[in-house]
Amino acid sequence: MKSQHAPRSPNPVDLHVGTRVRLRRQVLKMSQEKLGDQLGVTFQQIQKYERGANRVGASRLWRMSQVLDVPVSFFYDGLGNEMPATSFGENDQTPVVYEFINSTDGVSLAMAVSKIKNKAVRRQILELARSLAADED
Repeated sequence: MKSQHAPRSPNPVDLHVGTRVRLRRQVLKMSQEKLGDQLGVTFQQIQKYERGANRVGASRLWRMSQVLDVPVSFFYDGLGNEMPATSFGENDQTPVVYEFINSTDGVSLAMAVSKIKNKAVRRQILELARSLAADED
């Protein structure tokens, strides 16, 4: 079976798993150092996992699921039966949205907005963001 990605680029599955590790760690407001301490590795190793530069072994992924309080399947959610896309169409906004929602700001914004119970207020926040984005154009 021939690989679909460049020899030195991270495997798309490793990137996806790393992104899910980072997402969950940020939701828990846990530092890379604290996660590393819990797993017996350095924070630099956690950085490599999160970037997809290093693969997470099965036993370490199992331990991560315990530390981050999620099932192992959490790290694979969203993969489906196909390899994740490594390229997107010219007008596809998926990469921008995916990167943002997995960023520290994206996680913080999603958590803050999700705490607002009033649907009208959430809608106003959305309209404000759209208005500010239009001003940037």
